[in-house]
Amino acid sequence: MIFTPRSETKAALRAIAIFEAAKGIAAIAAGVGLLSLAHRDLRAMAYALIGHFHLDPDAHYPKILLDDATWLANADIRQAVLLALVYATIRFTEGYGLWKDRAWAEWLAALSGGVYLPLEIRHLAQHVSVINAAVLLFNVAVVVFMVYRLWQRRHSRQS
Repeated sequence: MIFTPRSETKAALRAIAIFEAAKGIAAIAAGVGLLSLAHRDLRAMAYALIGHFHLDPDAHYPKILLDDATWLANADIRQAVLLALVYATIRFTEGYGLWKDRAWAEWLAALSGGVYLPLEIRHLAQHVSVINAAVLLFNVAVVVFMVYRLWQRRHSRQS
């Protein structure tokens, strides 16, 4: 018996494929955004932004912005851009494979999603919010769906 997904399963695979491609696009956009900040005085830009909105630089959120601007100014942007491109390549590859209903893409989706689950659980425990809970639940659902799809494939080959 040849494994053929039903239309609901195919729609779910395609939705996940589109989501993965969107994450790839977001990673490229972030990389381009980082490149646009190269050779700029980020701390001065942060102070200008804080001044434009008449905020107190010693207040909580403006201080976070200033700290992040300092950290980013000292970071190796090329390395971050390279990581963003590698991440985008993985997301596009996974999206393509899921769109084409490939078993290797389901393995990649299950493994790459599973790697993030402990980090997301820890993040949710530290910062409880509806958004963090929704992200965790969505990723658990994707991993469970991919494992189920792989089980279905294996079961259909044995029948």
